[in-house]
Amino acid sequence: MATTLALREDIKAGRYDERFRAVYVTDAEIKAQYERYCSLADDFDEVFSADRDVRMFSAPGRTEVGGNHTDHNHGRVLAAGINLDAIALASKNDDNTVRVKSKGYAMDVVDLSDLSVHESETGHSPALVRGVMKGFENLGYKTGGFDAVTASRVLSGSGLSSSAAYEVLVGTMVNYLYNDGKVDPVTIAKIAQYAENEYFGKPCGLMDQMACSVGSFISIDFKNPAEPVIEKVDFDFASCGHSLCIVDTKGSHSNLTDEYAAIRIEMESVAKYFGKSVLREVDREEFEKNIPELRKAVGDRAVLRAIHFYNDNDRVVKEVAALKARDFEAFKSLILESGASSYMYNQNVFATKQPDVQPVSLALAVSEAVLKGKGAWRVHGGGFAGTIQAFVPNDLLEKYKAEIERIFGEGSCYVLSVRPVGGAEI
Repeated sequence: MATTLALREDIKAGRYDERFRAVYVTDAEIKAQYERYCSLADDFDEVFSADRDVRMFSAPGRTEVGGNHTDHNHGRVLAAGINLDAIALASKNDDNTVRVKSKGYAMDVVDLSDLSVHESETGHSPALVRGVMKGFENLGYKTGGFDAVTASRVLSGSGLSSSAAYEVLVGTMVNYLYNDGKVDPVTIAKIAQYAENEYFGKPCGLMDQMACSVGSFISIDFKNPAEPVIEKVDFDFASCGHSLCIVDTKGSHSNLTDEYAAIRIEMESVAKYFGKSVLREVDREEFEKNIPELRKAVGDRAVLRAIHFYNDNDRVVKEVAALKARDFEAFKSLILESGASSYMYNQNVFATKQPDVQPVSLALAVSEAVLKGKGAWRVHGGGFAGTIQAFVPNDLLEKYKAEIERIFGEGSCYVLSVRPVGGAEI
């Protein structure tokens, strides 16, 4: 804890380097934080005061790695925290109010004497702050007022979960400012999900918040969504000689809501044939035995999407095993299998109603042309438009990035790494 003046001096003198290293890993990333946190200290001085003690916090964005469209049918997923993060400087106050000023946005102000749901805040960031504070209160943890400024490198609309990073960042501040860091990351993730579901008005699952809060690679089994089984997978991504690239194909998600909804509806139509609500409840052998009847009852595409669910659900287990065995080549092969399954069976790479608009398909084709036999690539997240993911050998990174940006535009290829920790105090 230090004033903003002392904090800037200590950062520039390298006194925070070891703390930064635990979060940002590489020398280049550590140096990049100097300007970010010093700039945030300037913001705190301008918005609040230059004579208060402040503390530094960080929460990462996340990427889906395995289990494409499996979570909504209670399947398994593999996700990872990434090195793009949201950061904050915060200081306690004594007026029972939380004020959060994010760079480029209006200040969120929440009076802690009223933590009820405010309908007027639905879909807006003050709802997330209010919901996180209520979530801590519901579980019997301490809460209190604080003033904070934040900035984020987690790209909004990129499928990297900028909202989950923000929720986890707020939860991390409450954890360390008022609970001595004793609230575990899984609990913080559940509080963040509660805020998004009940206050923000978005019925999201738990994958985004969990990956942001826990960090590193993380597998989640949603067989019982109320009590998902979570495992942090320790793997030193920095040692594998690859970079993680997210490619923004600049495709529009407008008019695609029905396409996303159809995946879940069709998977669940197969489950309903067997009197179940989701595919995870249906025995795979029973499903396969009934394919002839299912084709007539629900159609071929629903059957194919169910096949994808079963394959990708099992594939997550294999991906985790490969990472634990430090077998990155086997892991890449499984990523390619997952991508092919999404393309052929889940069919969420392009919309059949827009056959002339296929940016994700094109990005996958470019990736194969550059990386075949050396890297791995797959659709990322919901699909149809938006992003793909690629694991790129570092000696091909410059070539891959140049080719992607030649076709999709400058800044379309984000070069990332997997972050070893989740929400943290620096």
